[in-house]
Parts: sequence; structure tokens; C-alpha cells
Amino acid sequence: MLMRPLLNTLVLGGALALPSLHAQTYPAKPVTVIVPFAAGGGVDATARLILPKLAEILKQPVVIDNVAGAAGTIGADKAAKARPDGYTLLFAVASPLNVAPLVAPAAVRYDTFKDFTPLAIVAVGPFVLIGRNTLPAANTAELVRLVRARPGKLNFGTDGVGTSLHVTAETIRQRAGLDMVHVPYKSGPQVLTDVAGGQVDLAVLPLTLAQPYIREGKVRAYGVTTARRWPGFPEVPALAETPELKGLDIESWLGLLGPAHLPPQVTATLVGALEQAMKDPEIARRLAEIANRPSVIAGPQFADYLARERKQVQEVVTRANIKVE
Repeated sequence: MLMRPLLNTLVLGGALALPSLHAQTYPAKPVTVIVPFAAGGGVDATARLILPKLAEILKQPVVIDNVAGAAGTIGADKAAKARPDGYTLLFAVASPLNVAPLVAPAAVRYDTFKDFTPLAIVAVGPFVLIGRNTLPAANTAELVRLVRARPGKLNFGTDGVGTSLHVTAETIRQRAGLDMVHVPYKSGPQVLTDVAGGQVDLAVLPLTLAQPYIREGKVRAYGVTTARRWPGFPEVPALAETPELKGLDIESWLGLLGPAHLPPQVTATLVGALEQAMKDPEIARRLAEIANRPSVIAGPQFADYLARERKQVQEVVTRANIKVE
């Protein structure tokens, strides 16, 4: 007679344990990753390079959902409002998280530091300052002298007002004390075409975008924005080699985030999988081809990175009074 209550207890205990065991099994279905930019762009291309390896490690499909618009803020907002179960993530860059909230606060309906769980930065790459070939300046030092001799006469193009490229260009302009006119475009490729054609003097663009034109001699590369020369382009100086830009060190990062309040076990699984994926030599090789390199900055360190970046961007935006009308 004592066995039946004991048996009932064991059965009930086992039944209660099942949901807990199931909750720890992640992922149990496909994972959707929101890319907040159009298919075929640089961010999308990098995501499609890295995420298949993540799917292989997680043993579940990873589906890319391109949600483009408003400098990435529409996709970021969708990710922030997703259920925090690890099945909807965001593949992001700085623009929607640390630039848009400062230059267009009325249009951003999420808080970068409260509404997301930073998982890991997975790759970084430099921006590059390029110019038309007919500019009478062979290097950055000569360019600084040229711009100072012609205040307000030269211009620089970026992919729009208040983008990461615009903020980077403003950082260079402010550091070197240059008086130039900003020409906002709708996309980086348009800027690149017009620099090559001589319609605009200078531009700050991702090296991954500009590298074919640099190799073919269609534009002049004055320097990359990282502290040291980029390994894949050792012939292009670092802008920091010029005294007026000493200490300049700006990288474009790409990383994965989830909605706020992701379960710790889910976070740990995703971070571990990302760390494993970025050790793959083939991933590193293919990233190098597009002027990026693996760089895993995970968890709290990613959160700290975002906070430092926000402070730096805030200083530049305030000084330049950048606002998206």
C-alpha cells in the first residue's frame, strides 16, 4: 500500500520535470535573424557568410529576415519587441543602435541599452577615406594642407545624414580641423561612383565597398580609419599616421543581439556557438576577402563596447549638430 503513493509521487515528479528539461533544450526549432538592411548589401552579405556556420553548430536552420528601412531602425525595433526566447535575433551594426538614437531620437522607439541582450560582436572592418584622382594631394598630409588652403571649397560624400559613415567623416573633419561641405547620398555605392567620376571630392566608405575601385586605380585611398594599416591593404596608410589624426581608431563592427531578458542558458548557448563559428579558418578567409576579420567581443564586454561607442558618437554629433530632419 505504501508503494502506490510513492509511485504516484515519482510519476508526478517526472511529469513536472519534463517542462523544465524541455525549456533547457535550445534551440528546438529554426532561429530567425533579422538583418535590418536590404538583401545584397554589405551587412547582409556578411550575415549570409557567418550565419550558415552558426546553423551548423546549433543544428537548426537559421533564417535571415531582411527588414530594411530608416537606417536599420525598423528591423531593430522589430527585434527589440520580439519574444525573448532566442528564436528572433538581430544582426546589427552601429547605425541603428548608437547613431540613429542620437540624430533622430523621435523616430527610434527602443532603448539600445534596455531593450536588447548583447550577445557578441563577430567581425570588424575599417572605413577608408578616398578621393577623386584629380585632387592635387598625393597623401593625407597634403590633403590636410589642401583643405585648409581652400576652406569650405572641398566636399565629402557619405550615405546620408546621421549615418555611421557621416559620423566617421565628421570625426576626421573635427580631429584635423577641416572646413568641408557634406554631400549626403542615399547609398554608399552612389557616393563611390561619383568620387570615381569626379563629381564629389572625397568620401568615407567601408573598405569592403571601396576596395575594388582602389585596386583598379579609379579612386585614391588616403587612409583607413583603424589605428594600424589593414593587413589586406598594407599599401594604404592608416590615417592615424598623419600627425593631425594621431590616435584615430574607428572600426565598423557587426554583431548579434537578442531582445532583452533572454534566458541565461539561451544566451550562453548562442555566445558559445558564435565563438566556435568565428574560429573557423574558412570564415576568416572569406571575411578577409571583404576586408573584415573575425573579432569576438561577447556578453558584458559587448555591452561595455556599446556604451563607450555611444559616448564617442555623442561627442561628435553634438559638436557637429547633426540632426535628421
